[in-house]
Amino acid sequence: MAEVALRGVGKVYADGTRAVTDLDLDIADGEFLVLVGPSGCGKTTALRMLAGLEEISEGEIAIGERVVNRVPSRDRDVAMVFQSYALYPHLSVRDNIGFGLSLRKVPKAEIRKQVDRAAEILGLSEYLDKKPRNLSGGQRQRVAMGRAIVRQPQAFLMDEPLSNLDAKLRVQMRAEIARIQRDLGVTTVYVTHDQTEAMTLGDRVAVMKKGVLQQVAPPQELYDRPANLFVAGFIGSPAMNLLKGSLSGDEGAARLTVGGQDLDLPASVLEGRPALRGYFGKDLVVGIRPEDMEDAALVGADGGATATAGGGGTLVSAADLVEAMGSDVLVHFNVEAAQVVTDDTRELARDAGTDVLGALEGPHTDLVARFSPRTAVKAGDPVTVHVDTGRLHFFDIESGSAIWGGDAGSSREDEE
Repeated sequence: MAEVALRGVGKVYADGTRAVTDLDLDIADGEFLVLVGPSGCGKTTALRMLAGLEEISEGEIAIGERVVNRVPSRDRDVAMVFQSYALYPHLSVRDNIGFGLSLRKVPKAEIRKQVDRAAEILGLSEYLDKKPRNLSGGQRQRVAMGRAIVRQPQAFLMDEPLSNLDAKLRVQMRAEIARIQRDLGVTTVYVTHDQTEAMTLGDRVAVMKKGVLQQVAPPQELYDRPANLFVAGFIGSPAMNLLKGSLSGDEGAARLTVGGQDLDLPASVLEGRPALRGYFGKDLVVGIRPEDMEDAALVGADGGATATAGGGGTLVSAADLVEAMGSDVLVHFNVEAAQVVTDDTRELARDAGTDVLGALEGPHTDLVARFSPRTAVKAGDPVTVHVDTGRLHFFDIESGSAIWGGDAGSSREDEE
């Protein structure tokens, strides 16, 4: 096991394309760090530079106390798990797992011992004599992990290892990977596009966009305190609702106007985000998590949801689409608020496969609320939506930074 550090690491290809810029990460001994972001954001390139499969253009990479910039991949003492499994079809599970040890001329008795141990950890003992073609996708991925485990590396590097599995297997393998990493305590860097994987697996999650690190933090902190618009919109499913609004008020109270509708903000919002006072009379971006909205007919009703201590207001609209999910109901509606069109929101729309112009232009903003399953709202019905205004997020419309500290436009990082 070892600490892993990337200091000012960059990658520029021969044609001038820049894939990674000034990447700084310190990964603690035994930590599970997840790199997440849209396709093409540079996360896999960063992992391949760490593995020695790509040369770095700038900066320094250290594994343990050794700088490995010029150390060949085979000598870095890391094990990589790929999404394609990369198994030898003509070899048994036992021989696939032990292949790397055989190349190193490890004695056969030791190979057998290490393979048996890895197979027991992974639940593969009964499959050791089978060929990969006789295994399920999840079992093949475990074999690929077994090959990494027997090497006893200083770090595991995993490149979207679950992307070829169906949804049910992905959930099962997520739990398996988390358990194995916890039991072995090996420093792990895991790359994924799936933010659910990132949130459930990582001790910390590093979000990248266009080769630049946006924020690195524990999963819940990313969710509750995103550093900017991009992180806010990328982390969470359904995604955070983003819309333009304006603030008015005085030192003691504030009112948020979105699409001609007003929401009163509790005093705790200004206390927690003093820089908001610098935005009175200005436009800004408002973020609302779907779970922070509820059917107003249920709020405070006997046996229904209760209003939070943080404060509340309502938005009036009509339900465009209602999706019953069992444990909750997703209600789609719109408000007459201007769309948020920035580099961040365009990147989020591209990643979602949305037509950028159709999604981002126009006088209406589509929102998604997560209602209790007790709601009676149907598609086409008028709906009054209760908003927990104590849990709203606010971002500077120019920089995209989250608004927290004492000066207008300051981010949480500035405050700290």
